[in-house]
Amino acid sequence: MVVLNKIYTKTGDAGETALGDGQRVAKHSARVEAYGTVDEVNAQIGVARLVAQGSPDASSMDEALGRIQNDLFDLGADLCTPETEKDLGYEPLRIAEAQVLRLEAEIDEMNARLEPLRSFILPGGSALSAHLHTCRTVARRAERRVVALATMETINEHAVKYLNRLSDWFFVAGRISNDDGKSDVLWVPGANR
Repeated sequence: MVVLNKIYTKTGDAGETALGDGQRVAKHSARVEAYGTVDEVNAQIGVARLVAQGSPDASSMDEALGRIQNDLFDLGADLCTPETEKDLGYEPLRIAEAQVLRLEAEIDEMNARLEPLRSFILPGGSALSAHLHTCRTVARRAERRVVALATMETINEHAVKYLNRLSDWFFVAGRISNDDGKSDVLWVPGANR
């Protein structure tokens, strides 16, 4: 159970923060960049959930986005606790393969409603679709940060897989939010030359 009685601690005033295993690192470290960017995705989802309230599939989209937000807190906990032999006195929370597989199943279910793409699409159409595409691009940035971290330190293999599937999830959900792809905005190559 998390208990936060005091929000500011002043322990980060020197530009360092504590990881889940207690070690102090620079706030600009690759690990903090990785889980910080995951937090950005989560904040973007919060905005998308507000917009989703007015969509045709409001409750199902909101529920799915809520599950993802919870998963992203799991992912943040995973990334902020280095994989170590050190006895932490607790079992660190890690993203599990089941969470990746759930995203895949949801992508397949949504994609079954859509006609195949014959062009790349531009982010936009409906307001919800535009927000979901913003979530997609921030998720891709988070994935790049986690991949960069993985070149320096050992991380849970499911962390990268989860973020990779998540950006795909947002892409397909963006199409669903455009009247099942009927209102997608298609890219016209060279249209403005």
